[in-house]
This record gives sequence, structure tokens and C-alpha cells, in this order.
Amino acid sequence: MLGCKGSSGTGVRYKLTLATGLLECLCFAGVVFGWASLVFVLKTDGYFSDLCINATDASGELGTDCSLQDERFSLVFTVASFMNNFLTLPNGFLYDHFGTMATRFLAIFLYTTGTLIVSLSSKALSFLLFPALSFIAVGGILFLMTNMQVGNLFDSHRSTIITVYNGAFDSSSVIFLIIKVLYERGVSLRSSFFFLLACNLIHLLRTLFLMPKSHIPYPIPDDYKYGMSCAKSHSYNVEQYEAERDPSSDRGRSAAAEPLETDTLQLTENSEKDSFKSCVLSWFFLWHLIWLSAMQLRHYFFIGTLNPMLNRLANHDPDTVSEYTNAFAFTQFCGVLCAPWNGLLMDRHKRKPLDPGVSEREADLRSSVLSLLLTSLQCLLFSICASIPFLPLQYFTFILQVLNRSFLYGGNAAFISIAFPARHFGKLYGLVMSLSAVVSLLQYPCFALNKVLGGDPLYVNIILTVLTLLAFIHPVYVFVHCRELAKQRENSQSILEASMEETKMY
Repeated sequence: MLGCKGSSGTGVRYKLTLATGLLECLCFAGVVFGWASLVFVLKTDGYFSDLCINATDASGELGTDCSLQDERFSLVFTVASFMNNFLTLPNGFLYDHFGTMATRFLAIFLYTTGTLIVSLSSKALSFLLFPALSFIAVGGILFLMTNMQVGNLFDSHRSTIITVYNGAFDSSSVIFLIIKVLYERGVSLRSSFFFLLACNLIHLLRTLFLMPKSHIPYPIPDDYKYGMSCAKSHSYNVEQYEAERDPSSDRGRSAAAEPLETDTLQLTENSEKDSFKSCVLSWFFLWHLIWLSAMQLRHYFFIGTLNPMLNRLANHDPDTVSEYTNAFAFTQFCGVLCAPWNGLLMDRHKRKPLDPGVSEREADLRSSVLSLLLTSLQCLLFSICASIPFLPLQYFTFILQVLNRSFLYGGNAAFISIAFPARHFGKLYGLVMSLSAVVSLLQYPCFALNKVLGGDPLYVNIILTVLTLLAFIHPVYVFVHCRELAKQRENSQSILEASMEETKMY
């Protein structure tokens, strides 16, 4: 068995854990964001079709008005995306306190329940989509959360692996495209979801054999083992491990950023400064939350209104709408190809020796500035393109959207792992996702405003584009912070040299 062959077996286990985790995120974790493809199938099957009414258009011809049906589908996605993020907070506490195995068992239960409900749903039971999609979304984010720690197994590529997993999470939305394509070839929606239901056995086997019971520490101890094997595995308490290990050997050590009520820029390692409360009350956390929330709201509104937008731009031609929906879903699959670029940006300094006096955390923060700035710029360009009502341009919009999403969520997780102590990762990741979920509820007022404006999203898109400008504050603040740290280091060095000169004089 793996784990019985010393260091060689351990290396194989690490790689197998990485590969299967990537497959799990790629095929299951973020399928809910392929909603635009699933809506096409659900409409064909008549879900919420009772909301369509006969109406007369501007030319006086009798037709069908399904705006209420579109609104109900948008509400299903709004609820699911909100639950996906908001419940990450209690799930983060669960993950930090009870460990990986307990968290993954909950994920498997939720995912199994969600896929089973969709399998049993029908036109008459359309309301079941609300709990079903929410369960699938929450179970999927838990798979991602427990997999991101796998980056700890590969020190010099830690941020890259975290971003790759987040990119795979985005790419998993292609699964609903596959379901759509199979549906068009005669495979029922129920059969596809029964297959997803059966795949939960994979998650169970991986939980037992290729994941730790507690957490994967960072950096990895020499004798670290995990999962079921012939050798006894070691269960590490992350908080205790961080407190006991030698700070000089901690490549990923990070104190919390300065609290709001103080202007100090000193990096400290005392427990008070590293507390969960001080992390939450830091400027880093505040600006990072705004950075994530502004861009996430933009993406959620775009995904939630994609189907009616395409219908409007394509003059309700179903073949054209299907073509563009497929193109959107296919570009989502490319998220896993885009995500490593962001990780490589954040890990680029690890191949070079650190400058004298520069800590690992400071070097990591400095490398994150370019990633944060580039992500903000991508979102601005994506928002501008999405606001232009020209159908062929949407191909380019799709590319920018998937590129930005892969940078956004990978960068979010990587920055939290860099800027704050590892023992608070689950709680902080959960809190920032939950608070951003509250902000994402603004998408429903946006849907309502869009309806008031006759279905023309131009003005709503302009408002959201202006809001994305708030995201640029975060990289600027981190840059200023790193520059102030450099100045402090230079001043300290000058004082030290002056003191040494004084000593020599005597």
C-alpha cells in the first residue's frame, strides 16, 4: 500500500493526493456555476413553465412572456450562490475545530442529498431546485476547502497548487454543459444526476485513504503521514504545531496585519497579535473583503442573467442562444488552465534567495501585489465588455470572465494563507466568503432594477462597473504596506550600524 515504502511511497502518496484532489475539484466542486447550461435543460423540461403567460408584443402579435420564469431561475441561482459562500463561515469553524475527515463527511452528505433531490425533481416539483442546488453548492465548496491544504505538501509550489485547485473549481461548471449535450442526445436529466450521485463513492474513498483526519501542517514535518496505510498516521493540531515549531524554519509564517485602531506596521509573533479577532479587525481583511465582494457581485450578476441576456441579444433564437451557452460553458472549463498563471506570479520569488532582512511573509506579500492588481484590472475589462450589447463581443467577454474568476478565487485563498496564521485559515476563509455572500445578495435588487428598466441591463452594468473600481484599493494598500516595512527595515539597519560605530569608538 502507499505509505509503506518510506520516502518514495510518501512521495507517490503526495502526488496521488494532488492528482485526485484536482480531479475532484474539476468534476464536482463548482458545478453549480454552470447554471446557464442547466437552465437550458430545465426550461426544455418545463420547470417553472407555469409562470409563462400569453402576452402581446410591441408589434401586436400574440406571444409568450416568460420573464417571471427567468426571474425564478435567477432566484434559484441567487440562493445557491449565497448559500455557497455564506455557510462557508460555520463550515470554516467546523474544519478548523474538527478537521478534514468530519468536514468531508458533511460535504459528501450534502452533495449526495442535492444530487438525489435533482434526480427526483420534475416539472411539478420545480421548487425542489432551491434546496437541491444549495446543497450541491455548499458540498462543493467544502470539497474545495479541504483540498486547498494539499498545497502544504509542496512547499515551493504552495500558492500555485492553491490557485490550480480554485481554477479546477471554476472549470467544473463544464459538467452542466456535458449534461446539456447528453440531454440533447437523449440522456435524461435524471440519469445524469443519478450518475453524479453514484460518484460520491469516489469522495468517500478519497476521504478515508488520501486525506488527513485532522489537517496537513505547514511546513511538513519529516515524519508526517496521513490517510489509512500500514504505517501509523500522525494527527497534527495546527495551532499547537505553529506555537511549538522554530519560527526560523517557518516559511509560511504570517502574523496578522495591523488592526484598524493602530498605525503600527511591525510584524509581531505574539499570541495577541495573531488572534482571530486581530485578523478580522485588520486593514488587510477589510480591503481584501471589499476586493472579493465587488468582483464577485459582478460575476454573479453576469452568470445569473446570462440566459435572458443572450435571448435578448439573439432575438430569442434558441439555436443561437444554445451556441453561445455552449461557448460560455466551454470557456469555463479553461479556468483550470488559467489559474496556474496566478499561482506562478505569487510563487515567483521562491526560486530566488531572499534579500537580507526580508522575511518570508514580506516576500510573499510583495509578490501578491501584482496578482491582486492584475485581477482587479481583468474584472474591470470584463465588466466593460459585458456592458456592451453586441452579441459577437460576448465571446471575448466569456474569456475575460473565466480568466478573472480563476484569478479571483485562487488569489483569494492564496492571499489569506499568506497574510494570516494557518490555524485561522478555515475561519477567515469562511468569514470572508460569508460576508461577501451577504454583499452578493445585492444581485437580486439588481435583477429587479433590470426588470424595471425593461430587461435592458446597461444601467445596472454601468453601476457594477463603477463598483469594481473599489477593488483597486486592496493592491495599493498591500504595496504601501510592503514599502513601509522596507523603510522600517532600512531605518532599523541604519540605527544598528550607527550603534555599532559608536561601540567601536569606545
